[in-house]
Amino acid sequence: MTKDLDFTQGSISKKILLFSLPLMAGNIFQQLYNVVDTLIVGRFLGEAPLAAVGSAYTLMIFITSILIGLTMGSGVYFSICHGQKNTARMKQSIYISFLSIGALSLFLNAISYIFLEEIIRFMQIPADVASYFRDYLLWIFSGIIAVFLYNYFAALLRAVGNSLIPLVFLIVSALLNIALDLLFILVFQQGVAGAAKATVIAEYASGLGILCYCLFYRKDLLVEKKYRRWDPSIFRDISRLSLLTSLQQSIMNFGILLVQGLVNSFGTIVMAAFAAGVKIDTLAYSPLMDFGNAFSTAIAQNYGAGDQKRIRECVIASAKMVVSFALLTSVIIYAFAPELMAFFVPRTATETIAIGAGYLRIEGACYIGIGILSMLYAYYRAIKEPGMSVILTILSLGSRVILAYALSALPLFGVTGIWLSIPIGWAIADVYGVWKGVRGR
Repeated sequence: MTKDLDFTQGSISKKILLFSLPLMAGNIFQQLYNVVDTLIVGRFLGEAPLAAVGSAYTLMIFITSILIGLTMGSGVYFSICHGQKNTARMKQSIYISFLSIGALSLFLNAISYIFLEEIIRFMQIPADVASYFRDYLLWIFSGIIAVFLYNYFAALLRAVGNSLIPLVFLIVSALLNIALDLLFILVFQQGVAGAAKATVIAEYASGLGILCYCLFYRKDLLVEKKYRRWDPSIFRDISRLSLLTSLQQSIMNFGILLVQGLVNSFGTIVMAAFAAGVKIDTLAYSPLMDFGNAFSTAIAQNYGAGDQKRIRECVIASAKMVVSFALLTSVIIYAFAPELMAFFVPRTATETIAIGAGYLRIEGACYIGIGILSMLYAYYRAIKEPGMSVILTILSLGSRVILAYALSALPLFGVTGIWLSIPIGWAIADVYGVWKGVRGR
């Protein structure tokens, strides 16, 4: 179904579920970009290349989170305009945001290459991993523009209630990524550089593909010449939402980057275990993030329409789905952690599997924490209070980084202290976010 969903009328639970299912599938396919790299690299190239790809993934998530945050903030603004039925303002905002975020994408692309060696030193990459890390990044940085294109037009389509088309392009590009990974690594023997090339080509397939779809099949979203003008008031409104959302995303991923640096200090085996564990972990809880994104679109449309009653109904319906899914996923991950790790590394790598399973079991028991936090981020973003999302991120990531460094330094915990710090950070932010929301009603 490609029909746009209107969240201002009809069954809320049904529409949130219909909207979130393609988001979930899309997120899973998007995660496959790096999961496939990790799987094939870990199986066929060894632990040092696997550690390099895992660390590079964390870095790329940080860099692209700036762009994704900006597109998410713009998407909320599009949703509000859509809920208000204000087509003129929406089209002007499309024009202004595309130019602004596109220019920043080019800047980030250049900066990434210029400071490559400084990045390697900052992330404490071990000597036996550094060459693989460098080879991977030299290619993967070239996909930054593709990441912008896909996420921008996906946010635009989702803002008007269409989550299926972005999924279609992700499926095609993910399958292309898998085929090219096998070709470049197993046939052409290009190592980690081949894995990066496969990912970049697939990213451009999705980015350029969704751009062409919007240009040729969504004439209603095209910006006519009369709307192609700069409006300072619209730029300020978009900036308030987008910059704070981007700040929230980048703070979150910078904290994760700091944690990655701490993990790297424990050596190649721990790096490899963490690289595989994070991929499994992200795949497991990404549907919770997608519930949050669907929830955000529903809240934003009803916020634009001024319907407080439906906003409350959206909160209740989404909370039930998030809690149910989180509990189910936690049981599965906890029970099958060693088996899941064995997909990424040979069963003979018993130490790597044991460390990764320990990480997964600590995280897997606490997915309800990230589920609630995703809802809080989405809610405050949708009601034009993105500053609260920044506060929640600082609370979550700040406590995580502090606890990770403090606990891991104690002989009692070691690297397990890093794993424990993550759900504790979620819990601290959840308590404050819920308290603030209830107090503000």
